[in-house]
Amino acid sequence: MGTTLSKVWPTVHAERAQLVDDLSRVPDAAWSTPSLCPGWSVHDVLAHLIDAATTTRLGFGRRLIVARFDFDRDNETGIAMKKCASPSDTLDLLRRSIDATSTPPANPATRLVEAFVHGEDIRRPLQISATYPIGPVVEALTYQCRTTVNFGGGRERIDGMRLNTIDAEFEHGPDDGQQVSGTAIDLLLAVSGRPVPAGALSGPGAKTLVAD
Repeated sequence: MGTTLSKVWPTVHAERAQLVDDLSRVPDAAWSTPSLCPGWSVHDVLAHLIDAATTTRLGFGRRLIVARFDFDRDNETGIAMKKCASPSDTLDLLRRSIDATSTPPANPATRLVEAFVHGEDIRRPLQISATYPIGPVVEALTYQCRTTVNFGGGRERIDGMRLNTIDAEFEHGPDDGQQVSGTAIDLLLAVSGRPVPAGALSGPGAKTLVAD
């Protein structure tokens, strides 16, 4: 059976709560730091997470029509709506949305992808370390490996590669593919098009995946 929302929400809610706690000690000046998400500051990513946590299926559909089905334009609209002048006010919005269960009409695994990838989009530039639940991270990685880049995944990025995690039982790709090894969270980020630290991934295909 695939991932269901009832299974996903406890993890997502826990990740939101941990992110709020981690960011409660970040000084205002640091909120303009560029995130791992190209073109967005860490403050922008936080606003995006709030928007995703509070937008209903119906609201998502209406907004997408207004944006002429341009997902990037809709994301920018959502950020503008949720980003407060004061970062502490934006963080308080996430605090009040920790237990929200609104979601766009998407595979439940996308909620895990969003929590982990955007969590690292924010944390890594701010040099905040985090430990993530390995099972849900592997679920998110599995989803990203099977989903096209156009829909936010990374299937094309890993074409011809054999991925395996060093901290979980996970393998993906042809047996004779170029090997790429790393932790589940680093592979999730790389497959999702994010940079990872030098040496985080190993194997003949690592340099190709990181350079994508």
